Amino acid sequence: MLIAHLLRKYNPAEWGGTETAIQRLFEGLRNQGVTSIVYCPRLEGDSSVTDPLRTVGCQVQRFNAFVPIWGISKPEKQQLVSVGGNLMSFDLLPALWRQKEISVVHTHALGRIGAIGSALARRRKLPLVVTIHGGVLDLPAHIREGYRHPIRKGWEWGRIFGLILRSHTLMDQADAIVTCNPKEAALWEEKFPLKRVMVQPHGVSMEMYRKDQRAAVRAAFPNLVGKQILLSVGRIDSVKNQGWLIEQAPAIFRRHPAAVLVLAGACTEAEYGKLIERRIRELGLGGRVVLTGGFPPGDPRLLGLFQQAEVLLLSSVSETFGLVLLESWAAGTAVISSRTSGASALIKPGVNGWLFDLEGPAVFHQALDRTLAEAGLKERLAARGAELVAAEYNTDALAVRMKNIYQSLIEEKHALRHSTRR
Repeated sequence: MLIAHLLRKYNPAEWGGTETAIQRLFEGLRNQGVTSIVYCPRLEGDSSVTDPLRTVGCQVQRFNAFVPIWGISKPEKQQLVSVGGNLMSFDLLPALWRQKEISVVHTHALGRIGAIGSALARRRKLPLVVTIHGGVLDLPAHIREGYRHPIRKGWEWGRIFGLILRSHTLMDQADAIVTCNPKEAALWEEKFPLKRVMVQPHGVSMEMYRKDQRAAVRAAFPNLVGKQILLSVGRIDSVKNQGWLIEQAPAIFRRHPAAVLVLAGACTEAEYGKLIERRIRELGLGGRVVLTGGFPPGDPRLLGLFQQAEVLLLSSVSETFGLVLLESWAAGTAVISSRTSGASALIKPGVNGWLFDLEGPAVFHQALDRTLAEAGLKERLAARGAELVAAEYNTDALAVRMKNIYQSLIEEKHALRHSTRR
């Protein structure tokens, strides 16, 4: 079984939750005897030696892609590539066509890239699986509008290709829609009541997060030794909303003088990153807020930060799953999260973590104070979370589910082809 996976973006230097989820899926599929070949846009200075997906046995084929908009600057185009631009490629369809042994087309991209995969699937009569890694229907209105119109200037001449490729019918053409979020899945089931829609959560390897890596943190960040680490993990992006934590930091530090806020993640929104740095300076927090930048997958420093942290803080405006919550639990760390649909599906307040509303910071501060002060509480919360990870989010078990979906779709397509010949 050979699965062609289509990615709109894959840059190891901007590694995040989606990339982690994809890598773990591919690793699990490899363990089940499924071969994955990844098609993703070409990078300048691309090096196959350091490609994390190749380390889990994937073939990686890069194609030329571009932002089909006139009248915007190169930095604006780069920003679109980083956070959700609707790319176009003339190379992808021929590259897919040359691969003769494809069993399933699995696109992790919507828009024109996904539509190119759909075109091949229709022509070859192959199953088409569409995975939604973020959200489409289950998003706050202002974020959904921002994704539809990420830049309001310039002329998008690439729309003609969207019409030719029928990109607006991608979900209609899909044989299966996969999402990590039950609410997102329910909305798609309402929209397509006869279509196969499945919830496929992200997986975590407990073994990886339980191997003690705290020495790597002490070596890389000696300024954190002896501090209470409050950890936020995620790309520096307005959707991740780290600025909210910066605004709460002075009050936190007054009550907890040994605390430091660590923001771990690559910056994928340049202007927002500059805003974060400016507010840190304006509030005089230079010695109390640490920006680590991004980490490669499985980096001991990041694993050690998860283990060393007193608590993980997630302040996202929108989070359709929340992989970092599972990673924190696997590492033995308690979590406090904003009340997004993903976090709300995972966290039972007072049992395995805490939820708060961004509009009501008092609840956040109360949860943080109690977690840091009450003896044994953070350990109990983390232990209950770890039980959930072990029971429901095992990487190999989730890969078996995906393989079974592939096999079922292949058999259905095979039966349909034979019935039309009679």
